Amino acid sequence: MKNLLVVILALSIVLMIQNNAFAEKNTFSDSVKFIQYLDENTALEEVRNGNLDMYYYTISPDRLEAHQAKEGLQIFDSTGGRYSILVNPAESDEFNPFSNKDIRFALNYLIDRKLIVNELMGGYGTSIISYYSPSEPEYLSVIEQLELFDFKYNPGLANKIITKSLDERGAEKINEKWFMNEKPIEITIFIRSDDPVRKSIGEILSVELEKIGFTVKKDFGDLNKAFVVVYGSDPADLKWSLYTEGWASSAFVRYDSIGLGQMYSPWFSNMPGFNDPTYWNYKNEKLDKITQKIYTGDFASSKKRTELIQKAVIEGIDESVRIFLASKIDQYVVNEKISGVVNDFGAGVPSRFTPINAKSDNNELVIGVKQIYQGAWNPVRGLTDSYSRQIWGIISDPGSFKHPFTGKTIPIRATWNVETAGPDGKLEIPQESKIWNPKAQEWGKISAGTLATSKVVFDFDFSNWHNGQMMDMNDILHSLYFTIEWGTQTDENDKTFDTEFTPIATQSIQTIKGVNVIDEDTIEVYVDYWHFDDAEIADWAMMWNSMPWEISAAMEKAVTDGKVSFSRSGATSKNINWLSLIIPNDANIIKKYLEEFKNSNHIPNGFDGNIQDLEDYQNRYESSIKWIEENNHAVISNGPFYLESYAPESRTITVNSFNDESYPFKIGKWSEFEETKFPLIKNLEMDKIIHRGEDIKMNIFVEDTDQIMYFLTNNEGDLILSESIENTNDEKTIIIPHKKTQGLSSGANNIKIFAISKSVLRPDFYETSFFVTENKVEIPKNNFENVKFLENESNYGYLIIPIVIISGIIMILKIKQSR
Repeated sequence: MKNLLVVILALSIVLMIQNNAFAEKNTFSDSVKFIQYLDENTALEEVRNGNLDMYYYTISPDRLEAHQAKEGLQIFDSTGGRYSILVNPAESDEFNPFSNKDIRFALNYLIDRKLIVNELMGGYGTSIISYYSPSEPEYLSVIEQLELFDFKYNPGLANKIITKSLDERGAEKINEKWFMNEKPIEITIFIRSDDPVRKSIGEILSVELEKIGFTVKKDFGDLNKAFVVVYGSDPADLKWSLYTEGWASSAFVRYDSIGLGQMYSPWFSNMPGFNDPTYWNYKNEKLDKITQKIYTGDFASSKKRTELIQKAVIEGIDESVRIFLASKIDQYVVNEKISGVVNDFGAGVPSRFTPINAKSDNNELVIGVKQIYQGAWNPVRGLTDSYSRQIWGIISDPGSFKHPFTGKTIPIRATWNVETAGPDGKLEIPQESKIWNPKAQEWGKISAGTLATSKVVFDFDFSNWHNGQMMDMNDILHSLYFTIEWGTQTDENDKTFDTEFTPIATQSIQTIKGVNVIDEDTIEVYVDYWHFDDAEIADWAMMWNSMPWEISAAMEKAVTDGKVSFSRSGATSKNINWLSLIIPNDANIIKKYLEEFKNSNHIPNGFDGNIQDLEDYQNRYESSIKWIEENNHAVISNGPFYLESYAPESRTITVNSFNDESYPFKIGKWSEFEETKFPLIKNLEMDKIIHRGEDIKMNIFVEDTDQIMYFLTNNEGDLILSESIENTNDEKTIIIPHKKTQGLSSGANNIKIFAISKSVLRPDFYETSFFVTENKVEIPKNNFENVKFLENESNYGYLIIPIVIISGIIMILKIKQSR
């Protein structure tokens, strides 16, 4: 009996251990290994054979066309990417034709967007002329403005515009070549050779420019080289004239406040010159003013916001410093044995939720990536490429994020309660609130009678940092200190200034009026910011930190001492390293500062007595020092995985599951995102030829569609009619009275149809032409049932995000990332 009791007790202990271990498991996989595969064909075979579980880069459609190519695979269509041309508009000692707006604008007629989509992209995409593509929420608000431009491939018109401008500036054309001051007008195109589509775009554009009469020099390279030649040089040096850009996204966004600023406006530090004061910089006060209003919520209604977006899009296209060509439909491959993939509308399969939620038969998830390391790893102005962001997204938890299918702001590590008097009213801020004063270098009390538009109360879900130390309110306050300190340039000698980060942070801190700490995990934030969606107010006011305060403080000291730079442009202009915490040399710099802090009982700027216990910050320093010594990097965050290793020789990065009891989200937390229903246009019935004076009748067959929108344009590109119709059925008959279609052309006309869902913000999109004849012609109805839209004249669109995420420590900016 005694032996039996011992056995039962032993079994009970084993079961308790197993149950506890399961309860602590936060991800399905114990580890994720990212391996570089430059060649997509090799990666495809490795996924099919099971050596890779998935590949984080698009596979060309022709590789997947054959039936046998799909065996053993799951194929996910996704959007979020796009192609553009960045144009160098700098005034220089050497003649630069693109300093003239008319010549830049003429490029829109020199580029054959349909060729790019249909031939280079195999039909997997759609032509675009602005930052917004037909599959994005904001597109429908600007479609009428886009139709006004009516860009079509017309090299004759492009030549006419360019010739007129060059003649006016004194250029001469001799033997079909343009000269200025007896020197050939030379254009340098930086062509991304690591992307077949962009390589072809560059080659085709080179031929077109040579036909115009320019002397063209082609410079080939990858993103690392582009960081130096394009993004890291003075535009006035004319090391480049045109650059074939590519963009990826990390999330899908319903209300885009970042994109137009990032893609068109100088203040965001993403236009030629990049706000480096030693460089020539592109200036456009009109665009700055409009996009800053969008960014900071300076509008009184949804309608006013839409008007700002429309103005920014028109000005951005008109300036043509960044010219958009096509949005992509990327095809990602996943091994058939893998489940739990979250195909985010913006990020696609490389969503931050996929590695967290993916399930396989093995304990390790193996993901192939196009590049394992480009740029730099730091959360201020590093992590700007999509490859690093895909990994960082599972190492670091944000305070809030975007729902992968609606784009709405959702809580991750903070919940909130919003109170707003906006857009016109104000709330009084309690006097116990405080704000960092960068001139006095201290936290200052709020003056009596200080007002704010909105108040957000945040409750944080703190957990241990990866180094074992518990997050606390000091991490939050230090992030606010950092953003205000680095967002304020007190004088020209201010060391807490970064050419890329500071202009962006400046816009944010102008709205922050004060904070009031309620308890150990609750804070009130007062901002002069309003939005018609309360969650967007919370997203704007969010206080969070992606790294422990001691790492932030050590990074700050290393930068102000001139050892490294937060940003690429700062590193280039000062000839120092771009801070990368994943690199052992930079990690050791951080460690040395932590050791200095520990030995001197240092309290960093921004605390001002907030830490009362000496043991508290000594433990912080010691834990981070120990982490760097043991792991040979300084990447410490708070997400479901932690960085185990970076091996440049094998081109791999490995992250392990952070199975810490304090981590709030257990296994399967994000399983709800695995599947969703999308609106779908199944079939369109309408006459292909319409007799003048007849009504147009359409039978549209849809699924999961709450609203149908259509746009009629004539062959001149003029918008004749647009209409939005509520829908509750799977079949909708629309009759357009002939009195409304008088502006249609004799001959070819165009119709665009969108199927829209209220719960999933990715409209289905179909476009086709029809003909208007002056004489009665009997014609059978054109039935598109079961047609594969990608193989006919239509453009099949998906909804995408803005973004990149850039973390300015306090801020999490949703932006596009270079690819």
